[in-house]
Amino acid sequence: MFNSTYLINVYADLSKRYSDQPEFLQAVEEFLESIDLLVDQDPRIQKNAIIERILEPERMIKFRVSWVDDSGKVQVNRAMRVQFNSAIGPYKGGIRFHHSVNESIMKFLAFEQTFKNSLTCLPMGGAKGGSDFDPEGKSDNEIMRFCQNYILELYRHIGPRMDVPAGDLGVGAREIGYLYGMYKRIENEFSGTFTSKGIESGGSLGRAEATGYGLCYFVEEMLREFKKTNFKNKKVIISGAGKVGSMAAEKAIELGAKVIAISDISGVIHDENGIDIELIKNLSKTNTVVIEKYKTYHPEAIYSPNPVDIWQIPCDIALPCATQNEIYLDSAKALVANGCYLVAEGANMPTTIEATRYFREHNVLFGPGKASNAGGVAVSGLEMTQNATFQNWSFEEVDKKLHEIMKKIFKRAHEASLTYTGKPDDLITGANIAGFMKVYLAMLQQGV
Repeated sequence: MFNSTYLINVYADLSKRYSDQPEFLQAVEEFLESIDLLVDQDPRIQKNAIIERILEPERMIKFRVSWVDDSGKVQVNRAMRVQFNSAIGPYKGGIRFHHSVNESIMKFLAFEQTFKNSLTCLPMGGAKGGSDFDPEGKSDNEIMRFCQNYILELYRHIGPRMDVPAGDLGVGAREIGYLYGMYKRIENEFSGTFTSKGIESGGSLGRAEATGYGLCYFVEEMLREFKKTNFKNKKVIISGAGKVGSMAAEKAIELGAKVIAISDISGVIHDENGIDIELIKNLSKTNTVVIEKYKTYHPEAIYSPNPVDIWQIPCDIALPCATQNEIYLDSAKALVANGCYLVAEGANMPTTIEATRYFREHNVLFGPGKASNAGGVAVSGLEMTQNATFQNWSFEEVDKKLHEIMKKIFKRAHEASLTYTGKPDDLITGANIAGFMKVYLAMLQQGV
């Protein structure tokens, strides 16, 4: 696993302490494998216990949220905010409302967010938060009451120079509006404490498109650097028909690709003539499951009710944009066998460690999520700048800045991989090292 005795001991201790947190341990293992190259070369890392410190959140806030449903019954949900690292800027990361929210997932997301934010070169630390409250099936009034009571606890732990939350799974413009509205009332100020806001509330144009578009800009750099080509005429498959997946499909098509398959929890739709992405976007406005309805409009398309079947479809490029750990080893083997030569993560850690290793062993170009899906938080950072300076940039301005940020992220990961491994396409190691170095040096400067 690791060559460094120091890392072996640190990880063994962490694994014992958090044996019930598999997602967090998976993220840590992948990170430590990358920086294994560094620790014995730089004795300051061990002397200052940098790894031990960087693997523990600076702060975790846990609280209950009591709220009243439409029938008048009191409901109780659990919530938390993991403020992982603030060495390079105020905490920054999304809020997730979903039944799967637990400490392991929140810590893994906040840990990844720390290095993702570092890669953008914007001054943002890493955080994540959420609740096991699920907006699915709730009325607007129930969601509003929950959000307001959620903020009654969280407001004291956030602020434009302390912690700036954003949206995530289950938290869109509606939820952010309710959260921000209550925060604004309590604090009596209009500030950039939340991003992903509606445009009328100080949000940024281009935020909805940012993660998907940014993913394609990153892939564009991979294709240019390693294959001397571009998206034109490439066959692309995308998991996740939500905001990230649909926007990635839209941009890939705009750049000349043919998106031949897309999936959501209801299944996979496969059309060698190309997916009708405008129909996907229109269906998603009124439906939580889109794919099973697609065939009603395009009977020539092939439908499977099993979302995992998407990885069996021959393609050039695969973009997993749904959720963590959706590509296991069997799926990785199928993708390689069917000619896929580039995988880039649009979600947070959608590929298991075993699958990632298989891709690298078989020379599949791989874009790790902390680099390739950083477009969303990059534009959130741009939203913070607009709020702080009381400006509103055009969509074209934001998109141009996003494109430049994604190119810089690729360059930083590419250069680090070449410098530390001699392998210019080892973007996993490169992204981890490049993200780590900025945080590490800031921690050194700031003392223990």
